[in-house]
Amino acid sequence: MLSTAVHLAASTPAQLLPSRQLMAFTLASHILLVPFGVALPFITLVMHYRGLRRDDPVAMKLARRWSAVMAVQFAIGVVTGTVLSFEFGLLWPGMMGRWGDVFGLGFGVEAWAFFLEAVMIAIYLYGWRRLKPWTHFWLAVPLPLAAMMGAFGIIAANSWMNTPRGFSLDAQGNPIDVDVRRAVFTPILGTEYWHFVVAMFLTAGYVVAGVYAVGWLRGRRDRYHKLGFTVPFTVAAILTPIQFFLGDSAARSVFHKQPVKFAAMEIVWKTDTHVPEYLFGRLHPDGSISGGIKIPQLDSILAGFRPDTKVTGLTSVPAENRPTAAEATLVHFCFDIMATIGSVLILLALWYAWIWWRHRDLPNNRWFFRCASLAGVACLVTVECGWIATEVGRQPWIVYNHMRVSEAVTHTAAGGIWIMLGVVIAVYVAVFGSFLAVLLKMRTRWRVADETAAAGAAAALDPEADTPYGPRHEVGTATAGAPSGSGPGTGPSEDRPGGDH
Repeated sequence: MLSTAVHLAASTPAQLLPSRQLMAFTLASHILLVPFGVALPFITLVMHYRGLRRDDPVAMKLARRWSAVMAVQFAIGVVTGTVLSFEFGLLWPGMMGRWGDVFGLGFGVEAWAFFLEAVMIAIYLYGWRRLKPWTHFWLAVPLPLAAMMGAFGIIAANSWMNTPRGFSLDAQGNPIDVDVRRAVFTPILGTEYWHFVVAMFLTAGYVVAGVYAVGWLRGRRDRYHKLGFTVPFTVAAILTPIQFFLGDSAARSVFHKQPVKFAAMEIVWKTDTHVPEYLFGRLHPDGSISGGIKIPQLDSILAGFRPDTKVTGLTSVPAENRPTAAEATLVHFCFDIMATIGSVLILLALWYAWIWWRHRDLPNNRWFFRCASLAGVACLVTVECGWIATEVGRQPWIVYNHMRVSEAVTHTAAGGIWIMLGVVIAVYVAVFGSFLAVLLKMRTRWRVADETAAAGAAAALDPEADTPYGPRHEVGTATAGAPSGSGPGTGPSEDRPGGDH
């Protein structure tokens, strides 16, 4: 075993480690923004619809402010996503050069969706107070669809890397006779896509609700915070049990389509039946497992619904064709963290549903809001764990069973890549710091505006009156004492079209 590890280390290109570290850092950073890019448009439109349907000025204010956050997040996502797209070609030219014609359509779909989303966000922001209320809403309805289309493109490419098909190989091992339809719609695409999309909606819903849960804990018990919590939390709570079953289906797809990855996820060393389940155990290079909780036969039952289900072990393939013991342990921990957090979130969703069913109101319990305020952070952890399990579990393959990561890596000197990693870290710290600073500044402006409105001050003193985001008031209309709406669903004067010409 030791000689095999030494041989693998000696044959590994020097630039492989820094390339993997650079890719891992940029992907781990970008994935934190993806839930808001995919799901925040939908949550915002749900609130917008409520505001129009019920002529609710609080709902309109929330939708307006969430749209501002959505735009700032999208701008930051442009930076991190662009860097990530360049890295595919710069760090992994072997993969893109040989296989780009086969699975590149997914990246093309994502690029077009990204462009459409940018245009629609611009229209949505511009439309506040410039378009008729329902016209403004319906023009924004395709926005969540564009976001989901972008997710489809990326997941289609990743699914192909996990279960490649739609091509033949010539004598030199190059792909020919490409079938784009089969390359896009791989066997694992359906489960991976819906598991990912629902995870994005869960994460965005719990994070947004968590902001208002913190406000609730700090004594802000007004309708603004209640509604800001209820809508996104309800969306997330409804999807939580659905996600649990989607996750189980995705794991079972891995069991059938990528048995070695499944063995890493469950740290199964030898192929066998009646395989036990280990919760947070550690796999050693000799196949022994230390720590964790052992549950007899459960792994076989979860995989095939029967204790005599045969589960493929890591030793079913040579050592050079499977994840190392350390990589398998990392994948296993990430998988167990996802399952644990998912189970806890189901309990939280059931708690919420029970209280709402009995009292038609939010739980009057500080521990509930403490848990709700942490749910979004927990979901972000599961998002990171999901990508680690997906990518590390596939090692050493970048294209499963067709190309190793070491074969795809760039020939650029390792020192230059390490320097680039340092530069990217510095840039990302500045970018994310700026992102947080903008959000905090917006929060301060909105809080001042709310306090000013509560004190009955003149609208001309509103610090947001001249900004391109946030609730803006029509000073002349407000001071003249005009009515708040001119028709069904119009909302308050700050949300009527025609104010900023």
